[in-house]
Amino acid sequence: MILQLVRARRRRVLIDINTQRDFLLAGGKACIRNHRRILTHIRRLMAWARYNNMSIISIAQVYPDTGTDIETRCCIDGTDGQKKIRYTLLSDRISFPADGSTDFPRDILRCYKQIILHKRSIDPFQEPRIDRLLSEVHANEFVLFGANAEGAVMATALGLIQREKRVTVVVDAVGSRNTKEGGLAIRKMEAKGARLIETKKLVGTSHLSHIGICGCKMCRGGAKESPIQVGVEYYNPSLVNRKAHL
Repeated sequence: MILQLVRARRRRVLIDINTQRDFLLAGGKACIRNHRRILTHIRRLMAWARYNNMSIISIAQVYPDTGTDIETRCCIDGTDGQKKIRYTLLSDRISFPADGSTDFPRDILRCYKQIILHKRSIDPFQEPRIDRLLSEVHANEFVLFGANAEGAVMATALGLIQREKRVTVVVDAVGSRNTKEGGLAIRKMEAKGARLIETKKLVGTSHLSHIGICGCKMCRGGAKESPIQVGVEYYNPSLVNRKAHL
């Protein structure tokens, strides 16, 4: 039992799922639809989490490099596509491989603001270390975002609900590759008990619109009108119009 996780009652824990280059950039092997819009909301959520000093559990996909089909497979270990988007990383973080272990350092959530856990399948609960952490950590709410709605996001949400956790899905910060399947996944999560919310209702409104990472034509075109500089993490509480009170 991870005692410090059980005893530390945190109001919210953010869970970012597969916020990696292969899923979220136009040149990625498995890029989601409407990636610029999703990236904008993900960046706002991360800036909000930094400002409020919130704990973040990051789940990242990784597949072993077998030397075959590396040009078509996504999130291959050691490739650029497997790397997380840079503004989804906190400086105070620790990362764990997908190795079948359940071990954690003592007082992990007191020592680090971000825990990065790798998985080798769509369902994160198939990894013993992820299963242990998400099952034992206590929080009033788990806030989910990332990719894909019809895959890892739904598996994470349903797994948490089965463990009697309160789940909120930030629907405009969740991407999918198939619009129909993504919509069905969102409705299934809601039917099972997840609360659906949009970014502006959770963090309020701001002028942050520059995603600052993707170089595709659509993202470069949108960036011209933005006053936000590339690489700047921004969250201004004076611009917040509304927050969700749980």
